[in-house]
Amino acid sequence: MKDFEDIPALMNDIGARAKAAATTLATASAERKHAALIGAADAVWANRADIIEANKRDLEYGQSKGLSPAMMDRLMLDEDRIRGIVDGLRAVAEQKDPVGEVISEWDRPTGLHIKRVRTPLGVIGVIYESRPNVTADAGALCLKSGNAVILRGGSESFHSSGAIHRALQTGLAQAGLPEDAVQLVPTRDRAAVSEMLTATDFIDVIVPRGGKGLVGLVQREARVPVFAHLEGIVHIYIDKAADLQKTLNVVLNAKTRRTGICGAAECLLIHQDVVESIGRPVLAELKEAGVLIEADVALHDFSGVTPATDEGWGREYLDMAIAAKVVPDIDAAMTHIRTYGSNHTDCIMTEDQSAADRFTHELDSAILMHNASTQFADGGEFGMGAEIGIATGKMHARGPVGAEQLTSFKYVVTGDGTVRA
Repeated sequence: MKDFEDIPALMNDIGARAKAAATTLATASAERKHAALIGAADAVWANRADIIEANKRDLEYGQSKGLSPAMMDRLMLDEDRIRGIVDGLRAVAEQKDPVGEVISEWDRPTGLHIKRVRTPLGVIGVIYESRPNVTADAGALCLKSGNAVILRGGSESFHSSGAIHRALQTGLAQAGLPEDAVQLVPTRDRAAVSEMLTATDFIDVIVPRGGKGLVGLVQREARVPVFAHLEGIVHIYIDKAADLQKTLNVVLNAKTRRTGICGAAECLLIHQDVVESIGRPVLAELKEAGVLIEADVALHDFSGVTPATDEGWGREYLDMAIAAKVVPDIDAAMTHIRTYGSNHTDCIMTEDQSAADRFTHELDSAILMHNASTQFADGGEFGMGAEIGIATGKMHARGPVGAEQLTSFKYVVTGDGTVRA
């Protein structure tokens, strides 16, 4: 790894080149962007052995830093996961190009014809932790939406991200697009992050993707606008009208399929009327699967639970652990979610449509689910091909951020020598 003594100069150079590339990319044809993404997918697959070898170096580094098993799982790449990266690149390539789309148009009595047209944001800075696949997802979505991107991956994924980045640049070069359209910060030095957060001359928006510490740092220090991707404090509320088998299937999948992703369930809320008929069988299944259960006093007689603490509510475990609480009704469940949730993803298990309607209408999380695993909280599963993150704020983009969400719009106004009275 090369050391850079002058980080401000390095980041200024990266920013200037990204801004120049963004001008070219904003008017690139859909066909050329498609070719770049297909070329990148082919390059990732052709170089999968090199990517896996680079990932081994990152895994060794992560092990030396004492990363948790869930974080190591986030970091790990094998051939199946690389196939997923390739499939994601191809899926983004085949999506409709959002740039230039006429969102709406109308005529005015003055004789003007007005169109609202989708346009790129410019240069996007993405700061992320651990997961090297974000390099491909973010690069692909920014490219598809006509934006240049500056990627600053986590120190743990430094080598894997670099190998994937080289494949993206291969695709750009083959399609005749500027390689500077997708740049990866070539240092682990944290000073590079600070430079990105204040680079108002070059970067139009910052997307942080990581834990609470990273997102909090970005929100505190950024002078560039931020699409916030907060931690996933994901709740599942088991209503009194829930179906036992559906609930067993969904809760087990939502907690254990992959514990280290932001859509993993972290808190179970159980209606008091179904504690015996549904709650205890669900807890038994979780315990059998190896999940540590931190439960409130109403569940302390269940064998093997650990008493919950105040810190347990509102905690993102990202591990084989879950909080569990008995609530008297749906109102108490929603109050708990509003108090301890992160407005990311929350789910209700019920066969009562009116209860489901209340839950989805009255809560304000970015994603609300009914009888479905929260592990579906993913741009790829929403048909976006991939995502750059899940925005939990309310400005501009919300929920999974795909190519369309990485655009703004401009007005194109046409007259015929029209003047204003």
